[in-house]
Amino acid sequence: MSDNPRRPTHPIDKVFTERWSPRAFAKDEITEDELLTLIEAARWAPSAYNSQPWRFVYARRDTPQFATLLACLGEFNQSWAKHASALVFVVSNSVLRPPGGDKDVPSRSHSFDAGAAWAYLALQATKSGWYTHGMTGVDFDKAFADLGVHAGFRVEAAVAIGRLGDKSQLPEGLQAREVPSDRQPLSSIAFEGRFPG
Repeated sequence: MSDNPRRPTHPIDKVFTERWSPRAFAKDEITEDELLTLIEAARWAPSAYNSQPWRFVYARRDTPQFATLLACLGEFNQSWAKHASALVFVVSNSVLRPPGGDKDVPSRSHSFDAGAAWAYLALQATKSGWYTHGMTGVDFDKAFADLGVHAGFRVEAAVAIGRLGDKSQLPEGLQAREVPSDRQPLSSIAFEGRFPG
């Protein structure tokens, strides 16, 4: 991003402030290798007991599978995500087998761990010149059924991936929102020793 308006209050790598979630995507094609590189980064995320609960169901635009994934999004998200180069659904396993255990137990952190994997994917995308937009505007029951998700797994979110497109393709109301958003001050989210009263 050339004119990045985001300013961190502490020194961090620029990949964190360059990552943002546009809705205007160019109609560029992403190769399967390029897409799998992003998912490869997600594979290296941390997880409780190294259980690696994340799973990814993906489709590239102009493939038969893309229409199936697109149809699982809410109508609003379908209107702009149809231009994305790929769609990915993030799924997590709600049980894990602890080291030395002989049976699966509920995983307290499966959603948290899958979120870490999605973040790794998003950061690798930024480093690779792609943009991502995570969505929970999803018909989760439809996604569970149509994507063949197994019992015990949870559909967490969907992600649109593409190159940055011209915002004029969006409805007028969305064009003004097509900029990197700011964040709450650090003092409102980080507390030493105790949650504030």
